[in-house]
Amino acid sequence: MPNSQLTPGIVAGRLPDDSYAENFADLHAPLDAHEAQVAADRCYFCHDAPCVTACPTSIDIPLFIRQIATGTPEAAAKTIFDQNILGGMCARVCPTETLCEQACVREAAEGKPVMIGQLQRYATDRLMEKNRHPYTRAPETGKRVAVVGAGPAGLACAHRLAMHGHDVTVYDARNKPGGLNEYGIAAYKAVDRFAEREVSWLLQIGGIRLETGKALGAGLTLEALREDFDAVFLAIGLAGVNALRAPGEDKAGVEDAVSFIAELRQASDLSALPIGRNVVVIGGGMTAVDAAVQARLLGAQNVTIAYRRGRDRMGASKFEQDLAASRGVRILENVQPKAIHGNGSAVEIELEYTEETPEGLKGTGETFRIPADQVFKAIGQTLEGAPEGLEIAGGKIAVTGAGQTSLPGVWAGGDCASGGDDLTVTAVAEGRDAAEAIHAALGA
Repeated sequence: MPNSQLTPGIVAGRLPDDSYAENFADLHAPLDAHEAQVAADRCYFCHDAPCVTACPTSIDIPLFIRQIATGTPEAAAKTIFDQNILGGMCARVCPTETLCEQACVREAAEGKPVMIGQLQRYATDRLMEKNRHPYTRAPETGKRVAVVGAGPAGLACAHRLAMHGHDVTVYDARNKPGGLNEYGIAAYKAVDRFAEREVSWLLQIGGIRLETGKALGAGLTLEALREDFDAVFLAIGLAGVNALRAPGEDKAGVEDAVSFIAELRQASDLSALPIGRNVVVIGGGMTAVDAAVQARLLGAQNVTIAYRRGRDRMGASKFEQDLAASRGVRILENVQPKAIHGNGSAVEIELEYTEETPEGLKGTGETFRIPADQVFKAIGQTLEGAPEGLEIAGGKIAVTGAGQTSLPGVWAGGDCASGGDDLTVTAVAEGRDAAEAIHAALGA
């Protein structure tokens, strides 16, 4: 965080050394065999299970839970991976409380759903711990596909294409694969280098070549990829960051929340990461909560999330909001940034109250200030570097069907494409479905 180094209030080592490991321990301790058995026994194994409908990847949830209940967790893992090859990470980061578990019949009847996410993690971990891949490739087709972006959508697409016998080259701008799974989620949600280990396990399918440090641009163009490969799948994510559009945004101490999380995820020594005394996060989504909670865990004394609408409109689930509150994060609703004050470095942020009107959200004119030596922007990301010739809709690559773009032979999925929610599980579904569409189009 080079901009932060000019700010005296942003320092490293705010906590005793032994506090960091405790603060960033696994958010949910994994189930042991007995706990998994008890949790599985609560499932009604519904024939028309609403949890399956609520899952973006359509995992047969009653089946895999029954397989756990009957003592075959590796079979359960195979049921999960058949639909979601990144089922291990999704078990850790999916907002199950607003997806499958919210739809659970037990939730409707008792207010306590079956622990679907925890059971999914139990099963997938059991199989992955054996370091044995459950799939083999079909005979090689001779077809070659380029995948640009090694995040959830790109990896899911690459794996399914390789399984069908195609040769896949995956390009990624960063020096490590994984995308948001590696760089963009809270460290306490995926401990022990899980994202890295999951990618290594996935690549055991064979037929996938990974080239890191290569982004679309002068050295890697869509035109050249279309000439060299039989099909192209774009999963380039959203690299741009929306501006606050408030005076003082350029002051030292004003940072991008996504970059903060990425730096934290890659840090070998959390005690060396500088953090402010008074931190304010602007936004209301998962990134805002992840940044705010981790700021507290690094030792920030006062952390505030400032969101322009009411809590019911926040992108972060109620569980995530409650998690933030339990860690001492204050959530201010119906406020927007007006200005950041300080002589070169952030000292205070001025916020304006907002209200919903028939003409949309507007500021009331009433403002107040709170201390802020560090401000994180978590107000959404934008598409950058989209190749010319692609139709854009709503700031994303326009797609129809299973990710077909306006250019023949080019598909897209994940956050960069128009369509579903910006969730890991949705990206996996889009990558998987695009792979099936590409396979059908190649006619191999």
